[in-house]
Amino acid sequence: MIFTSGWASGINAYAVVLLLGVFGATGLSDDVPGALQRTDVLIVAGVLFLCEAVADKIPYVDNVWDSVHTVIRPVAGAVVAALLAGESGSLPELAAGAIGGTTALMSHLVKAGTRMAVNTSPEPFSNIVVSTAEDLAVAGVITFAIFHPVAASVVAAVLLGLGVALVVFLASRIRRFRRRRAQRRAERGMAVAEAGPPADRPVGGGR
Repeated sequence: MIFTSGWASGINAYAVVLLLGVFGATGLSDDVPGALQRTDVLIVAGVLFLCEAVADKIPYVDNVWDSVHTVIRPVAGAVVAALLAGESGSLPELAAGAIGGTTALMSHLVKAGTRMAVNTSPEPFSNIVVSTAEDLAVAGVITFAIFHPVAASVVAAVLLGLGVALVVFLASRIRRFRRRRAQRRAERGMAVAEAGPPADRPVGGGR
């Protein structure tokens, strides 16, 4: 559960908190800490999940959202993992927090890298498809982990490994996209400089 929740937190931390809290509050799981079942926590997690569900599907807005969450997702993964470990202040809790936070950071970097590659595509539909697939993967794996935690951790590890391999494969595409964007900006700047200010341009065809 610690490893799986860390992986899922790196993709959508609010969904993890919301799902675990709901499973605990409804009695489907006895392993969910009481702190995640609190009504105020569930409300905040639900609102933030809805915000992410929208922002995560808009090209380039998702990149900004990921940048802001570079700290939030690993911290959330560490906190959830520590709560799952229990025994406040104990060595196992600290170790669980480290595992959850590190795993969340890795999956977050995979998510952010993949989105940068997806945004090289001119159409917006790929963002919606990828974001929806990520949300479904988080919901499916976390639900699976409630009933089969060991098997779910294996699935999370495989998905993390595949994600890292995908980002490495797409890295060249990301670099080409950045070079093309920088080149277009430079060309636009040169065009504006050559045209000069509006006052210097000749008006009409007379001398």
